[in-house]
Amino acid sequence: MTTAAARQSYDGPTLFANGFRPFFLLGSIYAGLAILVWLPAFYGEITLTSAFAPRDWHVHEMLYGYLPAVITGFLFTAIPNWTGRLPIRGAPLMVLVTVWISGRLAVTFSAETGWLSAMLIDTGFLLLVALAAAREIIAGRNWRNLAVVLLVLLLFTGNLGFHLEAHFGGAADISIRAGIAVVVMLITLIGGRIIPSFTRNWLVRENPGRLPAPFGRFDIIVLAIGALALVAWIVRPDRPFSGVALALAGLMHLLRLGRWAGERTARERLLLILHVAYFFVPLGFLLNAAAAFALVPASAGIHAWMAGAAGTMTLAVMSRATLGHSGQQLTASYPTQAIYAAIVVAALARVCAAVEPAHSELLLHVAAFAWAAAFIGFAVAFAPLLVGHDPRMRRNAIA
Repeated sequence: MTTAAARQSYDGPTLFANGFRPFFLLGSIYAGLAILVWLPAFYGEITLTSAFAPRDWHVHEMLYGYLPAVITGFLFTAIPNWTGRLPIRGAPLMVLVTVWISGRLAVTFSAETGWLSAMLIDTGFLLLVALAAAREIIAGRNWRNLAVVLLVLLLFTGNLGFHLEAHFGGAADISIRAGIAVVVMLITLIGGRIIPSFTRNWLVRENPGRLPAPFGRFDIIVLAIGALALVAWIVRPDRPFSGVALALAGLMHLLRLGRWAGERTARERLLLILHVAYFFVPLGFLLNAAAAFALVPASAGIHAWMAGAAGTMTLAVMSRATLGHSGQQLTASYPTQAIYAAIVVAALARVCAAVEPAHSELLLHVAAFAWAAAFIGFAVAFAPLLVGHDPRMRRNAIA
């Protein structure tokens, strides 16, 4: 049987025909619902049954809950395009989805079931993802993308450290910063590949003129400076040296973003949103630099990265990949544009809530409901494509 024929031979449930289908759908639903649970928990209106402190449960389920689901959906859909191998689908994909769901339940009810069992179940998911991704990349001899597997393993290590640090130390501060740093590096690494590529393809066809600069030595320098700044931030976020390194990294990432001709993509929101999402990366670096000098609260920069960069980028990638791999036109409909607007409002409101404590209660509610509207809105708008359409493998949706 040829590879093309094998791709069409799958006859199981459509939801498990591609990695992006279950993980994008379930990850988006969980992201929205978890925030709606977190807000009343933050104000003491409900009590969580997790062994984690309330803040740690919230951070964990954003950082090591919903995000790994979306990352897995992206990787398991991109890797076949990188390697030419068949996608992970059917029973193996069902097993991974079950492990992810079990992790969410184990963490949420760990006060009843015990922290150790929650740790083993929860951390097992990322380990399985890393092993499966490594197997496919090595078998396909696609060596340059092994760096992505390394970052997934670092995220697994951060999750393991989170459970241990929270149990033995009462809070998971270092593991939180480590996990956020890995997410930022994933965005800069993968975003730095797909954003200029998608932008170039669209501009050549729709808006000839200045094109994004190709990946080169400048990008390598920016990534290296960013990585060093993140290491300093993990270890000592409040030291002047960390502040200087973070500020330099922020400026370099701004320059990098400016080289991608994002201002020329305003007519296609499906493309523009990728540039908007990446803007929150340098913003997070600069706000954390300011926090190192006690100019703003530390949570401002953290939420620029998490609510801004991670939240916006995941919705941008999920919507584009879903449209492309289900055979739809790669353009943002009005509901999709509303989803994008909601996540940007959520990110800005959450950053402003940290910077303006006098208005934090209102801004926190705006951020929470806008976040939930964006992710649950994605689930509602894209569920018919994720569940109901026949799988169509299109290599131009994820490069």
